Amino acid sequence: RLTGQPMSALIAQRQHDPLPWQLLKIALLPSDRSVLHQRIATRFTQMLDAGLLDEVRQLRQRYPGLHTGLPSMRCVGYRQAWEHLDGASSAAEFRDRAIFATRQLAKRQLTWLRGELDGRRFDPERDGGQLREAVSSFLGRRTASSAARLV
Repeated sequence: RLTGQPMSALIAQRQHDPLPWQLLKIALLPSDRSVLHQRIATRFTQMLDAGLLDEVRQLRQRYPGLHTGLPSMRCVGYRQAWEHLDGASSAAEFRDRAIFATRQLAKRQLTWLRGELDGRRFDPERDGGQLREAVSSFLGRRTASSAARLV
């Protein structure tokens, strides 16, 4: 409203305006999907051990108006925890469903990252040295160009 332009015009304009910063786009794309799947399962187990179910219980008690239709409660893990607390699944089914949903989200994220044509791609298991070198090189260029502007 403030600009007097439709949202579509503002979005189109923003896509053509260059960013005022230098960026280093990095995509971490594992070549072995099974390693990613194991990490997802391990991370979800850590979340459970850290009290995910207690957190969702407390949210339900503190905010009686919460429901699974709200964006915050549709998040992966929260939705499955909510359903489990409602008695819709056993503890094992809850864990499996949450891990499966996280794997689906990771697959969508990997697909999106592959479409970022100007991003530098690294396998986190194999390319650690190359990744550090790319970041160091980028930061070195940034430091040098920033210093040149100050002179």
